[in-house]
Amino acid sequence: MDSLLTYISIAAMMVIIPGADTMLLVKNTLSFGPKAGRYTVLGMAMGLSFWTLIAILGLSVVIAKSVILFSTIKYLGAAYLIYLGIKSFFAKSIFSLEEIKEQANTPAKPTNRHNKDSLMQALLSNILNPKTVLVYITIMPQFINLNENVNQQLIVLALILTLLAVGWFLILVYLIDYAKKWLKNSKFQKAFQKSTGVILVGFGIKTGI
Repeated sequence: MDSLLTYISIAAMMVIIPGADTMLLVKNTLSFGPKAGRYTVLGMAMGLSFWTLIAILGLSVVIAKSVILFSTIKYLGAAYLIYLGIKSFFAKSIFSLEEIKEQANTPAKPTNRHNKDSLMQALLSNILNPKTVLVYITIMPQFINLNENVNQQLIVLALILTLLAVGWFLILVYLIDYAKKWLKNSKFQKAFQKSTGVILVGFGIKTGI
């Protein structure tokens, strides 16, 4: 496998640069607490694992070359991000610190539902992200030695990308939760939540263009 350190640097940059995943993580962590944030990270990892399997089966190239398939994923992904953004913008309320602490002591069904929703949102947004397909067919092949086991190298590269993403986003969950404990002004939190909704809509529109 050639230039592994170069690949790690590129993968790290792709993960750190804010995108739809980052905004989704901020929205869920801010609205429903760090556990929902961690479920969001799990959904992202599952989405990347899905595309790794697709790439191993050789279907990522088929999708990228098919205008219909690629466009379908592209527009569905754009529509889903816009939907999540609008839903976040018009959300009636977010949990206060007291409510989060209370639910931590006495788990309730709404909390479990929000965690599952956070996971599914991240999973679907990653599965419906056409840029992920391009990563597997344009960036990763540059670091694969065709004289060795291609699938094995692909799995290693995908695992590196997934671990970097999970590590970085778990750090963000901690930072967001830590900042929320200091930013006790519910109006500020509400405004920040609405702004993430607007940004998600913007990412959705950008994806669809």
